[in-house]
Amino acid sequence: MKALFKNALYYTDGRISRADMLLSGTELSVFVGDVSTLDCPVFDNIAVFPGFSDVHVHLREPGFSYKETMESGTRAAAAGGYTAVCSMPNLRPTPDSMENLEVQLSAIERGACIAVHPYGTITKGELGLELADMERLAERVIAFSDDGRGVQSDDIMRAAMLRAKALGKMIVAHCEDNSLLRGGYIHDGEYARAHGHRGICSESEWRQIERDIALAEQTGVSYHVCHVSTKESVELIRRAKARGVDVTCETAPHYLTLTDADLIEDGRFKMNPPLRGAEDRDALIAGILDGTVDMIATDHAPHSAEEKSRGLEGSLMGVVGLETAFPVLYTKLVKEGIITLDKLIPLLTDKPRKRFKIQSDAGFTVFDLGEEYKIDPDAFLSMGRSTPYEGVSVFGRCLLTVADGRAVYVNEKLKVTGRI
Repeated sequence: MKALFKNALYYTDGRISRADMLLSGTELSVFVGDVSTLDCPVFDNIAVFPGFSDVHVHLREPGFSYKETMESGTRAAAAGGYTAVCSMPNLRPTPDSMENLEVQLSAIERGACIAVHPYGTITKGELGLELADMERLAERVIAFSDDGRGVQSDDIMRAAMLRAKALGKMIVAHCEDNSLLRGGYIHDGEYARAHGHRGICSESEWRQIERDIALAEQTGVSYHVCHVSTKESVELIRRAKARGVDVTCETAPHYLTLTDADLIEDGRFKMNPPLRGAEDRDALIAGILDGTVDMIATDHAPHSAEEKSRGLEGSLMGVVGLETAFPVLYTKLVKEGIITLDKLIPLLTDKPRKRFKIQSDAGFTVFDLGEEYKIDPDAFLSMGRSTPYEGVSVFGRCLLTVADGRAVYVNEKLKVTGRI
């Protein structure tokens, strides 16, 4: 495989630069010679980035391989430019002991084409009643989370933070106060009221973040908030950071680019937390700009077609995102002048790797920023097909992803013209 990326954008040392980049096999270098001496195809509108890292992915294996497998999920990640992902623990069995974690580690060894860093659970079975075997798990997991469920007990969460602090590990929290849910399944906003749906109030998220920040301040644990979606959550985290609390957070592409005004009666618009209001989206963007929001994760959560076919009320919560994240963010945020490319890329690369101490090889990924296309779920490598971006026109096609010196994804366009 040999190709020249003419006047390509590339990210290095925290900034975007331009150069002619020569791809030879899986090696990439700045080319300073005479282009006419090269016998290879030339590409324009190319960008080269470090491989993306996603700290919030549901790969569904073990336990739910009818939704996704380790192989299909990591192939989808590679097709989206990712070379490292952190696998959430709401599996069967849940990784709350070394015996259970070994089942997932075996699946990773068998099927993953990129680096997969598993979480351990905070509590046994993610039931919130007693702590998992955190001591034995600590050396083999990236962090501890009960993602999919908020830890309801203050005492249990405090004990978990103290244990994690002693072990040098991070607590990564899905924040949701069950007492405030009241049967809701979309945001408690204008769409819910206009269409007779039960709403999920913003307080169900930010109230538990408020509690956890207070506990993190008391215990000194490293604390990370999953999929932040409300303006109140952003402000709580901003103030905590100003006080010196060791807290970071993530949000997802759909919270930055969609609101509940975009809802239609279709399960592909249902996720947890739900799409919020315009003020919430704007607060998240402001948080990106001022550094309150530290990184962007997909919360890739595949389900079967049947599970997502029951409308907003009956469908399971969760959408896929690994193959659409960069093109959506580039199209909706960068091309529209909301954030710059050199602001976006660290949110997908440097910042998650540093915070989560991801040591696996970052590799690199290559995108054609000039190609416009419509998102087609039938073309996904993920087994999940449910995305709110179906049919949306975007720019930015992944051409190549390389990890550990291996091409883990090669687009057909590069296969043909690059003479693989």
